Amino acid sequence: MEPELISKKELLELTGISYGQLYRWKRKKLIPEEWFIRKSTFTGQETFFPKEKILARIEKIKELKDELSLDELAGVFAPNPAAVVLTREEIVKRHIVSDLVLQWLDDEWGGRQDVSFAELLSLYIVDRLLRSGEISIEEGKNIWRMFGSHYPKLQGKSCELVVLRKMGVTVSFLVEGTAALHVEEGAKLIARLHVPTYIEELKLAISEG
Repeated sequence: MEPELISKKELLELTGISYGQLYRWKRKKLIPEEWFIRKSTFTGQETFFPKEKILARIEKIKELKDELSLDELAGVFAPNPAAVVLTREEIVKRHIVSDLVLQWLDDEWGGRQDVSFAELLSLYIVDRLLRSGEISIEEGKNIWRMFGSHYPKLQGKSCELVVLRKMGVTVSFLVEGTAALHVEEGAKLIARLHVPTYIEELKLAISEG
């Protein structure tokens, strides 16, 4: 389902911020570039935003901007993923993934405590798929292992996770960029997830802990 969008004009009126503030926050990377969506309307080209995400982000910026500088805020919203390492305890405290998915860590890694951002990202995405009801636990484990094996080759690049099912057999893979998919007849597209979107969500979940 496509996220509900809000126009730039509506956003400025609703939040009470100025055009200058909005673009200053964009330059400082407080608001991700990909949230600025250009669309053709009857009046010409207009900018829209994912409504729920942009309103939550602006609320958070307004709440923190008196305590932190814009550079410090940028660090809050955009931590360097490569440098992020969380302990199992921190993941539990922030409610980032379900207990079921956390148990996989224990089963697979024998109680290892430190989890890198890339490792946590794979758990976070699979947890979201499981919560949607679209995949089984066993399929989730296979997707998690596939992601862990191949994502390091694509880290830092825009990519998508694609999950297909045909005659009860599920296949998952990562695609660099946003290539058009042409699948054989009878195959059902279970999920097509834009990985950078989940990176942003996970960064925010970490920063809000």
